[in-house]
Amino acid sequence: MILTMENICKSYYRGKTEVPVLHNICLSVDKGDYLAIMGPSGSGKSTLMNLIGCLDKPSSGTYRLEGQDVAARKDNALAELRNKYIGFIFQSFYLMPSMSALENVALPLMYAGVPKKERMDRARAALEGVGLEDRMKFLPNQLSGGQCQRVAIARAMAGRPALLLADEPTGALDTASGEQIMDLFDRINAEGSTIIMITHEPSIAERANTVYHIRDGRLSVPEEDLL
Repeated sequence: MILTMENICKSYYRGKTEVPVLHNICLSVDKGDYLAIMGPSGSGKSTLMNLIGCLDKPSSGTYRLEGQDVAARKDNALAELRNKYIGFIFQSFYLMPSMSALENVALPLMYAGVPKKERMDRARAALEGVGLEDRMKFLPNQLSGGQCQRVAIARAMAGRPALLLADEPTGALDTASGEQIMDLFDRINAEGSTIIMITHEPSIAERANTVYHIRDGRLSVPEEDLL
């Protein structure tokens, strides 16, 4: 089991007023799972993504990532968990504009303390894995949107994470490029990677093996789990 969430709640405060966002979320993810979490704007899916990604901590409940108690961690220790176990893929790519594709993929490995030769070898292998072996020296503004997202996927994969967390990964792409990215996700999952994808698009969510729905901060159990 890569992660388990039990009765997770999250609230924020506006002055002295408590604003509940998530209510008693329960979720278990095994190695090799591929699941989508769907929800409209304001449903709590972004807050849930932040909790899963160790970008925030729950107000109550238990969250364990690779056996580690997330809620008990201080900010520095939370960052270590995040860097060690999670690879992020965002809608907006977040590539450094002055760096080549290769340098963008290698950059997080430098912060992780990976020696230069190893991080460059891992970055090259990751870019080859997403079909960009002929674009390694290109800057982001020389790449298409789909190619930029492939660089972002390679960057996430180069860290060899236990979990890939994708937030609206096709949201900034045209239909054809989006289909290519989803085909790549299918392949990555078939090779053994665990993926959690946040989306509001049914056609994207149905590419996953399991689809959860979140509404008003409550996560529904997939119908097959009730049989």
